[in-house]
Amino acid sequence: MTGTRVLGGEVERGDEILTPDALEFVAGLHRAFAATRDELLARRARRGPLGFAEETRHVREGDWRVAGAPGPLRDRRVEITGPTERKMTVNALNSGAKVWLADLEDANTPHWHNVVAGQVNLRDAARGTVEFRSPEGRHYTLADGDRPTIVVRPRGWHLPERHIEIDGRPAVGALVDFGLHFFHNAELGRPYYYLPKMESHLEARLWNDVFTAAQAALGVPHGTIRATVLIETIPAAFQMEEILYELRDHASGLNAGRWDYLFSIIKYFRDQGPDHVLPDRNSVTMTAPFMRAYTELLVRTCHKRGAFAMGGMAAFIPNRRDPEVTAQALAKVRDDKSREAADGFDGSWVAHPDLVPVCREIFDARLGDRSDQLDVLREDVDVTAAQLLDFASAGGRATRAGVESAVDVGVRYLLSWLGGNGAAAIHDLMEDAATAEISRSQLWQWVHNGVVLADGEPVTAELVRAVLRDVRGRLDGEHLDLAVELFEQVALADDFVDFLTLPAYERID
Repeated sequence: MTGTRVLGGEVERGDEILTPDALEFVAGLHRAFAATRDELLARRARRGPLGFAEETRHVREGDWRVAGAPGPLRDRRVEITGPTERKMTVNALNSGAKVWLADLEDANTPHWHNVVAGQVNLRDAARGTVEFRSPEGRHYTLADGDRPTIVVRPRGWHLPERHIEIDGRPAVGALVDFGLHFFHNAELGRPYYYLPKMESHLEARLWNDVFTAAQAALGVPHGTIRATVLIETIPAAFQMEEILYELRDHASGLNAGRWDYLFSIIKYFRDQGPDHVLPDRNSVTMTAPFMRAYTELLVRTCHKRGAFAMGGMAAFIPNRRDPEVTAQALAKVRDDKSREAADGFDGSWVAHPDLVPVCREIFDARLGDRSDQLDVLREDVDVTAAQLLDFASAGGRATRAGVESAVDVGVRYLLSWLGGNGAAAIHDLMEDAATAEISRSQLWQWVHNGVVLADGEPVTAELVRAVLRDVRGRLDGEHLDLAVELFEQVALADDFVDFLTLPAYERID
């Protein structure tokens, strides 16, 4: 392991994951691909006009399809998402969903313990041996019968893993997550992944090169790996076909990552004037014309190329102590999933086991005896760049309630994240990092574009700080001071911070 150092502390059963061979495998990927990753991240800073690129027209007009789906990924009508904490792993595998998105990214705080223990839990889950006993003595075990196919989401290209040093620099977090999981589980024949946060087909090409090299290094047949790409950035919305093309031997589908998509829009156009300012988060619905353009284009693109189109997150959490809240949550989920099924999606996401039956019922009714809707080609859809960029179609206004909600939810999420829990239940919603990103980026955009609230009050740094003081007074917790400090930094700093998890990562452990 020349040049590789593990700087993190001991984690229970970590020696099973951080073996010399596994670390050397990760180091090989890092040495081969980290420089390209750095170049691609630098390209992101060059924001220019968005549109369908002329130089890749031949890809969009070409006659090609992605590889056919392997058996375990042919039916994806309901997918449950969540972190790889051990109890939640058992619950996800017992949920009745077709797929479990095992999240090493936005639903996971990258404490060293979480990074390594997550790999331990994934290894046990793949072998059907995972179980959990709570401090109170409750025993969680896997139920008999079919279990969801495990699809792992590694960190995005932008995040480092500072607890592993390779040749004097932090390892690339994405390559650590993918490399450790692939090394220990590829032999089982189901190395499936969700790829987040990409902004171009060149970033997809890099992943494809990583997959090709990893399979060759371990003697795994080319094309065994399958990847579903989250289209959750505005630049990627204009390159859906190109992204699938670059990954065509390994592609499984695309997903409409709605919350990060909104964050990306705000971030990309943060200083471009009032035509690009979005209203309160809760008033931007999936029925807004620019969001409809995004999701319908995704379905058409996927089915044109033989790939699955996966719907977005239902983040509502049923409250077993409050039937009224539960009824409202189920009604919203039912409307959301019914729209997706009617649009041609092949399945969709939920964040809680109690929502699996609702999503399954809706897609069962739509699919009948079929496993998917790949035959629904949506040739009626013809989306233009102007439609994708018509943010004014959202309607609505920025309001005082929106400012207060953004601060409240953002601080609450950071408080949870700093404590090690990246999937936080806040006001009957299951929130991940995208929540805090939308909250703080909206405030930054409103302040820097001179937005005036519906009641006539301008959004200023002083207003945000006043609300922040009020929120701080209502909350408590070990990490509250740091959560407030970080939120103020990423919401009000003169220079926009690309991802709040970058400065936050420097303050944990």
